[in-house]
Parts: sequence; C-alpha cells; structure tokens
Amino acid sequence: MSLVKVIAVIGFIILGIVLIFGGGPHHEYIGGRYWRDPGSFANGFKGVCSVFVVAGFAFGGTELVGLAAAETDNPRKTIPAATKQVFWRISIFYVVSLTIIGCLVPYTSKRLLSGTSSYDASASPFVIAIENAGIKVLPSIFNAVILCAVLSVGNASVYGATRTLCALAENSQAPKIFSYIDRKGRPISAVVLSMLLGLIAYINCTKTGTQVFNWLLTLGGLSTFFTWGSICACHIMFRLAWKAQGHTLDELAFKVPLGIWGSCFGLLLNILCLIAQFYLSVFPLNSPSSAKAFFEAYLAAPIILTFYLVWKIWKRTPFMRPSTIDLDTGRRLLDAQQLIDEEKTERGNWPIWKRIFHIFF
Repeated sequence: MSLVKVIAVIGFIILGIVLIFGGGPHHEYIGGRYWRDPGSFANGFKGVCSVFVVAGFAFGGTELVGLAAAETDNPRKTIPAATKQVFWRISIFYVVSLTIIGCLVPYTSKRLLSGTSSYDASASPFVIAIENAGIKVLPSIFNAVILCAVLSVGNASVYGATRTLCALAENSQAPKIFSYIDRKGRPISAVVLSMLLGLIAYINCTKTGTQVFNWLLTLGGLSTFFTWGSICACHIMFRLAWKAQGHTLDELAFKVPLGIWGSCFGLLLNILCLIAQFYLSVFPLNSPSSAKAFFEAYLAAPIILTFYLVWKIWKRTPFMRPSTIDLDTGRRLLDAQQLIDEEKTERGNWPIWKRIFHIFF
C-alpha cells in the first residue's frame, strides 16, 4: 500500500509540473497565476494562523517512526535510516506536492468545499487539479488511492495509539489491563480499545457530523503541537542528562544533526504555534469572539494541562535534574563500545559515494 501511495504522489508531482508549464490537454500555461490572482496568503496573518492546526493534523504521525524503529532488532541502524527517510518524505511528498497544488488550484475554488459531504473525496485538491486539466479516468484512480491512504492512516493510528497506551499502562499512568501483551507481542487490550474508539468516526454521518469533525480535528491538530513540543523538551533534557552523567555522543544510536539547539528551535516553533492558535481562538477569523469559538479552537490545551497538573499533584512527582534522571531503566544491554568500534571500522571501508549517501539517507 505504501508503494501505491509513493507512486501516486510522484506521478502527481510530475504531472503537476507538466500542467503548470502548459503541457496539459488545454496547452495552457499556468505558472504562478493563482499566486497573483486571487493571490497567496489569504486573510493575511490570521489566515496563516488559521491553517496551523490543520497542518499539524496533516503532518501528525511522522513521529511514529520512533515507535516502529525502536521495536526492531538493531535500532542503531534502523532509527537513523527511518528518521532520514521521514525528512525526505516530508520535503518531497508534502511540501512539493502542496506547492504544486497551490499553483494548480486557487483557494477560491468552490469545489474545494462543495463536495456532497465533508468526507467526499471529490473535494480533494489532487482530484480537482486533475479534473481542471481536462484529464479523464485519472481522477477516479486518485480517488481510489485516497481511500487506500485513509486505510493506511487508520492502520498507523491504531499502531501508535496501542503502543503509547501500553507504555502508559506499564508506567502506571493508565489502567494495568492495557499493559497485557500476547505471545506475538501484540497489546490486545489496547488494540480493542483503540478500535472501539474508532467507531466515533460514524458521527460524521449525522446531521451535525461536520461540526463534530471540526471539534475533533482541532483537538487532534492542537494536541500534535503538544506532542512535538514534548518530544523536543524531552530530547533537550535527555542530552543534558547524558552529558551530566558522563556519557559520550558516540554511544547514542542516533545523533540529531542539529543537536540540542535544533530541539530548542523546534520547541520554540511549537510554542509560537500554540500562541498563534490562542490568538485565533480569542479573535476568530471572520466571526465574533465567543466561548464556543474559543473552546472549539483551543480545547486541547486545558485538557492536556489539566491531566499534567493533576498527575503532578496527585503523585507528587518531582522535577528532575539532569544528574538524577534515570537513563538506564529499559535500555538494551549491549556492549556500546564494541558496537561503536564495529561501526567506525565498517564506515571506514565505505567508498566516498556511500558515505555521502549515508549522510542524507
């Protein structure tokens, strides 16, 4: 299924470039027309802020690579490779494809929001771009690819939710029943709960489905910024603790290219996105301020902060110093120095082209 999505996106990028330069059935040069009329960055600063949550929702899940790679036999090799692949996938499949869509479909297109329902695949900008070019059959194929992508997202969501819930249960932060793992390594109880919660999606079939979906979309999108911010904060504390306790960076399975400063910058960006969303929840776009508008846009923040404060007060957990953070519990007992020496010897025998390839991939 992943191969189908990759082929579809690469094919769309190639097709989009051809259409932009007038290679479509109409032989019409498009270029940057829609960046001038109706223009880019609709509604100014507020318009930019309004898409942060949707962007977070769309990009959410890229962090799951850490969960999947960590369960492999050799994380020292799989985590670096998987992390680099995520970077290139985001850069090419997300950013490039969205840029091409921005050139082919104006944001004023009524078809973007005029599907028969909020889950109508015909409202996809990919499909609209192809149909605007006058290409037959291909839109139906892309609709099928979109459905396959939805199934893939559901599968990844269940995987991430079950592993996270199981880890919470093992740390006594969730009911112990969810820590049960069968002989094949599957957290059955967590899987059952995740699948049952997935039935909430059928609310979208009701008359108020669109409104409920918007609430859930904002809740999930804003939570993503808390997740990414927490990951950055944890990495900062981890690196400080790693140094304070006398470890070297060579012992790490994967060293982030930008180091601790990259995480500081990432944490700052997530905080700025949360501030921008708070501003938008207090002063909504094209609507008056109201309690409903505020909680629809910012409900995730009080929920997450409440859970955090209740846990800290109830369990009275202290704020850890780098020198007292436990870095050993749960670690795989491996001869780190032997692995480091083996990796250095192996890389020393690589040709130049392979060393360059390894830097990026």
